[in-house]
Formats: sequence, C-alpha cells, structure tokens
Amino acid sequence: MDGLALIEAFGDFKEDKNISKIDLMAIIEDSLKTLLRKRFDSDDHFDVIVNPDKGDFQIFLNKKIVADEMSEDDDLEIEISEAKKIDPTFEIDDDFSVEIPIEQLGRRSILTLKQILATKLQEHNNAVLYEQFKDKIGEIVVGEVHHIRHKHVILLDDEENEFILPKENQIPSDFFKKGESIRAIVESVDFKGSKPQIIVSRTAPKFLEKLLEMEIPEIQDGTIILKKVVRIPGEKAKIAVDAYDDRIDPVGACVGVKGSRIHGVVRELKNENIDVIQWSKNPEIMVKRALGNITINKIEINEETNYALVYTPVEEISRVIGKQGQNIRLASWLSGYDIDVYREASEDDDVELREFAGTEEGDIEQWIIDEFRKVGLNTAKSILDKETEALLGLTDLEEETITEVKRILKEELED
Repeated sequence: MDGLALIEAFGDFKEDKNISKIDLMAIIEDSLKTLLRKRFDSDDHFDVIVNPDKGDFQIFLNKKIVADEMSEDDDLEIEISEAKKIDPTFEIDDDFSVEIPIEQLGRRSILTLKQILATKLQEHNNAVLYEQFKDKIGEIVVGEVHHIRHKHVILLDDEENEFILPKENQIPSDFFKKGESIRAIVESVDFKGSKPQIIVSRTAPKFLEKLLEMEIPEIQDGTIILKKVVRIPGEKAKIAVDAYDDRIDPVGACVGVKGSRIHGVVRELKNENIDVIQWSKNPEIMVKRALGNITINKIEINEETNYALVYTPVEEISRVIGKQGQNIRLASWLSGYDIDVYREASEDDDVELREFAGTEEGDIEQWIIDEFRKVGLNTAKSILDKETEALLGLTDLEEETITEVKRILKEELED
C-alpha cells in the first residue's frame, strides 16, 4: 500500500466525521512519527512531509556522510563513496537524505500505522465532540431514546452523538419509549476514559428557563427578563419575570390568553404547575408575591439573616405551606429569604373551657371551670383577655389557681 492509498483508506472516515483535510494530514504526520519512534526508538533523524494538496506523504531518513569504512551505523551514516554515486558534490560531514517508501517499513509496520491512525482519528473526534458540547452546556438538545436502562436512558441525536439521562435527572412522571424524541438540557460534559460523556437533564431549573425562551418570543428577544426560576420537578415551579418597559405586563405576556403560552411548557414538564410572578426589589413585596394569592397581614424582614416572618390568618396556613411544604419552600428559593409563618389568632381560634376538663396534667378540674362559667367566662380567650386582678374580683378562685389556668390555656392556643 503506497502513501496515497493509505490516505485514501481514511477518506470515508473524513467524510463521516467531518474532519478537515488539514486536520487529517496533521494526524497522519503525527501517526507516522509515532510509528518511526516505535520502529527506530526515535524520530529525530526523520523528516515527515505531508502534502494536503496532492494527498500524499513522504518519509526522509537523514544520514551523516562519513569516510569510507568508518560507518558505525548504516541506518544513520553513509560512506562518502556511496554518497558520491548519487551526487558527486557531496563531501564528508554533509547531511544526506534518502526517501523511505512506506512499503520498505514492512507489512507489520503498515498495519501498525493503520491502527495508530485509527486511534488518533478517534482521539481527534473525541476532542472535537468534547469542545462542541462543552459550549452547549445549558442549551437544549433533542435525542431519540436508544436504550432504556434501570439507572439511566441513552439518547442519540441526528449525528449519532450519545447523551446520558440519569434517573435522578428525569421528571418523576417521565415514561419513555424506544424511538421517542426527548428534549433535555446539557448539564455537564466530562471525559470518561478517553471518550466524552454528555450528561443531560430534564429536572434542572435551566431546562424550564430554556423552554420558556423557546415558547415566549419576548423572553428570547430580551423584552421580558427571566429573573429567577425555581422548581420541584414534576410538581410545582415558580418563575419571577420583569420588563424593561413599564408598559409591558411581563406576567400576562408569559402566561398568554387563558394560559395559551405556558401550556406547551406545562405539557413538556408532565403537567408541572407553574406560577409566574412579577419581580420586585422590595423584599416584602417579593415575599408576598412569591407565596401567591394569599391573605397576609404583615411581613417582618431581617435582611442580615435573610429571614422573613409572615403573619397570616389560620385559615390561610395550609395555602401558605402548600402540598408537602412545596409552596413555602419554592417561595423561599425564589425570594432568597427563609420564610416562616406565624398563625394569627382570631375568634374562630377560641376553645371552649369544657374542652380542658379533666384531672390529668395539663387539664383543668371541672369545679374550676364551673366557677368561670358562673360569671359568663366560657372560652379560653374570654379568660386570657382579662387581667388576673379582674378575674380575682369576678370569681372566688385563688390567684395561684387563676395563674395556672392562664398558663394551660395560653400553651394550648400557641400550639
């Protein structure tokens, strides 16, 4: 096999892997030098010339011209009489270069060269793939489900590039079929051995952010700004948006008429509930909006500790916290404040005294309850709202007894 034929043998690889001629020639030169080092322990005395225009290469061995019968290494030295047969002008100590046909290296060396070439071409392709997808981290890719395994799903794109979608990066309700097209975001690209491993995700907040960019033109062109995106994959998400132009309603633009713009994203995320709120620099307003359409009477903000205490009626507690604590957790992430909720007492929170009747610790004996009821004090709050001195004047109870009753009632209402 001559040099040209050897290069042509890799022509198909060049076309398939989109390797430029220049890159291919550089790989061939490097492979030839690797072969020469394997064969001769060094490539110091060789010159390799690769001609990308002609598509061939040449190997030259550089020798030193020595006096007759003074050659100690025929591979590196040539006697003057032999050199003058080629060119009479040669002198002792001149450099002499002779071309080494690839066939002269032997069949085994040619096979070795093909293996080296294949390895280096693969290394080149891996390096190109790594750089290509390293630049795509945070971008959405589309792949077809190729293999479904217990801990991950393998996807292939149109160019046969392999993506790994781990179980933990899948939405809990995701169910894939072989051959199905899946959208995900490139999360990381790292070498596993000599091959790049591309990890993708459908649970990252960035995936939701990129889906919104695809569905809502105003986000894509920068008219609307996505300030922050938080989510519990497959369950609930909250996004804060803003607009440079005060005339634009960023929330309405994102949601669309009857939710038309957001529906596509919700379907992609397996019906994940998405709340869209308008961003605010004011911490109190931001915390209130992050919690949703809930009655809030007061918010105390501690900016040093990023803590927010929210005062809300009892009937709103469950809505503030949300299913499995999702609402308050997402609101904390979105606002950047650790949100706690304080239940404000109301008349509906009052408890009848008879509920405390008993003889165990923490109970109130019936005769004491009867004393309070004689003067119309039938509930816990009716007693707690009065001063101890007033209660002493209304009842025949001792101060110590009244103080203990107040303690029991107060503890119960605070719980």
